Order: sequence, then structure tokens, then C-alpha cells
Amino acid sequence: MTDTRGPKPYHPPKAYEPPAERAAAGGTKGRVPRPAPGADGAKSTRSAKAADAAPAAAAAPRTRSARLRVAKADPWSVMKVSFLLSLALAVCTIVAITVLWLVLDAMGVFSTVGGTISDATSGEGGGFDLQSFLSLPRVLMFTTVIAVIEVVLATALATLAAFVYNLSASFVGGVELTLAEDE
Repeated sequence: MTDTRGPKPYHPPKAYEPPAERAAAGGTKGRVPRPAPGADGAKSTRSAKAADAAPAAAAAPRTRSARLRVAKADPWSVMKVSFLLSLALAVCTIVAITVLWLVLDAMGVFSTVGGTISDATSGEGGGFDLQSFLSLPRVLMFTTVIAVIEVVLATALATLAAFVYNLSASFVGGVELTLAEDE
């Protein structure tokens, strides 16, 4: 037979070891020792309750928290992120307006309302033609113009907000955040 009780290999300590890995590795860190039995060999009622509560207390997650302060917002970074977000919003707006127009056209809303308006305004001028006024190319052109204006304004306002935040944070210290991590 071979002797397996020789020296154990060295494993350097980890910077962070979750409680589940500690328990699986056989570490005693975080464990609550059970009280020793009394002189007559029986546990007292108080120590039995503490021993039963120990596994529940060891399994409860700990929460680490840190207070951080946002001292500066980089305007270039804010501009890039706000541009991409507003561009995504503009694309979503164009797609939503297109789908809405197609649904309303398939339901016959434009022809019904256009006929009513044409009958109400008919006279010497020939009436108002709603269907030609609200055609898909015209609606998409108007929506695209509005979306481009929204992208430019949102990007400019977010960048300006970053400059204003940096200016005010230099006076009052910035926004403080409390971040929490569950282990």
C-alpha cells in the first residue's frame, strides 16, 4: 500500500472565493462550530437551537457595498453613446411609422377619411385629397427629417449636459452612488 498522507501541493490563496467554493474545498472559513456537549453528554436546548440555525446562517448571502462618486463624465464618450442611442431611436421611429401607415392603409382608414373630407370640401376647388397628401413617400420623408433633427438635437443636448455636469460636479463634488454586490 502507498502512503497518501504526504505533503499536500501548495495552492496560492485566491483573491476572491465565493462561499460555495469555500465549502466545497473543505475550508472552515465562514463555518460556525458546533458547541461541545455538556458534562453529561447531552446538548442544552440553547446550544441545539444554535447548531440548527448555523447552516441557515452560513448559507445566507452576504452583501458587499461600496460608495462611489461620479466626479466627471467624459463629454466625448457621452456624445458617442448618445449619438448611437438616438440613432437607434430614429430607426425605430421610422420603422414604427412605416408599419403604422401600412396598417392604417390596409384597414382603409385613409380612403374612408379622405372620402369624407373630399365630400365636405368639394366645391369649385375640387376638394382636398387626403390620400395624395398622406402618401407613404411623403410620410417617410417627413419622418426621416424629424428623425435626423432628433439625432442632432439629442446628441448635442447630451454632450452639453455632460459639460454642465462636469462644471457643477467641480463645485459640489458630483453624484454619490452606493453599489452593492451579492456574494
